[in-house]
Amino acid sequence: MSQSRQTVRPLVIAAVMASMAMVAIEATIVSTAMPQIATQLGGLNLYSWVFSSFLLTQTALTVVFGKLSDIFGRKPAVLTGIVIFLIGSVLAGFAWSMPAMIVFRLIQGVGAGAILPVALTVVGDLYPARERGKVQGYLASVWAVSAVLGPMVGGLLIRQFSWAWIFWINVPIGILAAALFVFFLHEEKRHDRPAIDLGGAFLFTAAVASLMMALTDAGHASNVRVGVELAVLLLSCVLFVWQERRAADPMISFSLWSHRPIAASNAATVLAGMAMMGLTTFLPMYVQGVMHRTPVEAGLALTMMMIGWPSGATFTSRTFTRIGLRRLLMIGPVFIPLGSVPFVLLGPESSPVWAGVGSAIVGFGMGITSVSCLILIQEIVQPLERGSATASNLFSRNLGNTLGAAVFGAVQNFGLTHTDGLPPVHADQLKALLTSVTGDFAANEDIRLVLHHSLHLTFTAMFVIALGAVVSMLFMPKIDLSRKRESVGAVGATDAANAAKNAANQAFH
Repeated sequence: MSQSRQTVRPLVIAAVMASMAMVAIEATIVSTAMPQIATQLGGLNLYSWVFSSFLLTQTALTVVFGKLSDIFGRKPAVLTGIVIFLIGSVLAGFAWSMPAMIVFRLIQGVGAGAILPVALTVVGDLYPARERGKVQGYLASVWAVSAVLGPMVGGLLIRQFSWAWIFWINVPIGILAAALFVFFLHEEKRHDRPAIDLGGAFLFTAAVASLMMALTDAGHASNVRVGVELAVLLLSCVLFVWQERRAADPMISFSLWSHRPIAASNAATVLAGMAMMGLTTFLPMYVQGVMHRTPVEAGLALTMMMIGWPSGATFTSRTFTRIGLRRLLMIGPVFIPLGSVPFVLLGPESSPVWAGVGSAIVGFGMGITSVSCLILIQEIVQPLERGSATASNLFSRNLGNTLGAAVFGAVQNFGLTHTDGLPPVHADQLKALLTSVTGDFAANEDIRLVLHHSLHLTFTAMFVIALGAVVSMLFMPKIDLSRKRESVGAVGATDAANAAKNAANQAFH
């Protein structure tokens, strides 16, 4: 994007932070309110789909909107995302049943799939690499603050008003963000008539949606249903590859995604995302069910990750010009398996402080890795490919989260049914353990030991996958960013892009 003199960068960043805050806080605030929502609407068997539907459309359309922002511009793409997200939010507040809530969450996910990649691309367009790392630290803090405030705000809104307001609260925030984008973000008008790869967009969305549905249903739904979803996935992938090879301007550039630095970064992002999902899903369960600690203590142990993440992002922003971006790409992922070690060593008598330390270390590594990968990916492509490149990284993170939920869930279920000398533990028994009061702990001792065994296997698997993120970065080549940018596309760099290129080139070496 060519930056106009009318663009006011601080106010545009305020718009970026506001739009991202909507998506970030929605994840935690809905989790707080869903038990009450499900009680009122019924359909408890559809509970998980309220979350899965949002993630499904968000992941599937992240890449699509990243490409559309390269074609039509950042402002139209992000404004479209905000409008769609707000429509979904308003409708969700009026939901009359769980199926209706799931549909409206699907709409919200479409909006989120546009907001996040395009907002981060706007940052890449407006700021040279030396300044961008600091801005990424600010954006990381949005997620940390949202993780802390979300449950509190959700509880307050439900107590004082109704659960509908957890969705309607997005309306003023979204209107403010949209207004700031409209008045303070200015792009050069594009006079070309681009070819839109609608077939590729549809087939990619179908492939990702069927993959995520298969992962979500694995082990829960019938084998026939999962088989149909896998068949749709295979057919969509075959047709998608055929379509992209014949499209004039493909939705996904295979040469871009297979470019070795991008491929290495995205592979590490997938594995790091899997490890993060293992931590966020199963650490609270271990602290409460095995250590017999309160939900508050479990939440504090997990919250340490949200302190470590912005700390890692800030460290990266302040040091990558001195240390070098490539060194940080090698160092950052190491903290993820390092922080996973305390979880592998946890025992029933361990202190939750030990878990909090590991959580903070993992978060620190995630902060370094995410910011370093994003800066690198945005700097080795031409400006008109930056949206697609940024979206590929966010897609990898979301895919990692989904794969992590499926893989670690399977590992835990295996552990619950295969503990030597102890009978299998079922969902109702596990629920009884997690909701038991102090006096009931002794009666659940066998269940506690089985849960410890299963989660030990889960944390060990998390450690191994985190090591995979380190290995992925070993394939990161030494590159000259200036030469790479000249060879990727035919669009001339603007003054801002040149400044970013030169700064990042110095930092990378």
